[in-house]
Amino acid sequence: MNVTTGIRRIAIIGPECTGKSDLSEFLARFFNTVWVPEFARTYIGNLDRPYDRSDLLTIAKGQLALEDELAAKANELLICDTNLYVIKVWSQFKFGSVDQDILRALEARRYDLYLLTDIDIPWEADPQREHPDKRVELFEMYRNEMLKQPVPFAIISGAREMRRSTAKKCIENLKTRIGKTT
Repeated sequence: MNVTTGIRRIAIIGPECTGKSDLSEFLARFFNTVWVPEFARTYIGNLDRPYDRSDLLTIAKGQLALEDELAAKANELLICDTNLYVIKVWSQFKFGSVDQDILRALEARRYDLYLLTDIDIPWEADPQREHPDKRVELFEMYRNEMLKQPVPFAIISGAREMRRSTAKKCIENLKTRIGKTT
């Protein structure tokens, strides 16, 4: 459990166009709580220029602030449609490096479960999506990040209903596991 808020934080991460938002919204409804949308979508959508590396720190700060704001409205669980791992992987992939402030913030923020969305669903074009041909590479970057960190994670694959069912079971298992230790 996240000590600072008393809320269990579930981060849904993965390459672009892998159903993170759809899954986040569904899980929040199912567990009667709130979900944190991806701050980057609004931020980039409001830019009048292409985003650059420096924008990623602004996006990271905005994501954390939005998460903290919505945690106050959460009901036991906070479903996060992205977290700083997404920004880390994207920064490394697109710009070849990651701002140290993003890495420090990632290290300081605690989550209770990661759900890594697989690339086994069709790509849907969107003005903010950039690399339909790099999905395998990006997925492997995320998987490697998950293998290096200590928080439990699960890969969420399959059609929509399979993804939803798997994600629900993972969260229910987390709640049971944490419930036994508190």
